[in-house]
Amino acid sequence: MAKNLVRVVLDTNILVSAIGFGGKPAEIIASVLAEKIQAVTSPILLAELEEVLYKKLSLSKEAIDLTLEEIREEFTVVNPTKIIHVVEDEDDNRVLEAAVSANADYIVTGDSDLLRLKVFRKIVIITSDQFIKEVTSRL
Repeated sequence: MAKNLVRVVLDTNILVSAIGFGGKPAEIIASVLAEKIQAVTSPILLAELEEVLYKKLSLSKEAIDLTLEEIREEFTVVNPTKIIHVVEDEDDNRVLEAAVSANADYIVTGDSDLLRLKVFRKIVIITSDQFIKEVTSRL
């Protein structure tokens, strides 16, 4: 993928929404697949996604494995080395770590604690609706 693409970390709740329900999160995934934006994740975020897909969407192990394999192929996987403690929920801190490690431009999330930050180390934190209006609609 080209290095000048917008780099975005999609929080687990956005990925689950895209996979399970479509809508705006699925539009963002379509932009990733079309190589219009560069999505970033980390091994710990993938592990969280695997757990949530099993518990909330009751997907089969085969479906989850296939989904994770596709994400690993299409997303850039980073291995954060700096621990961040900014918000109370440690899972949210893992999202921030991935974004910082990737020099991401955006975090797309539905999580109110992350959204309250608005910006973290120059990384804009917005909803899927905002991201589509501000970024993907202009691509």
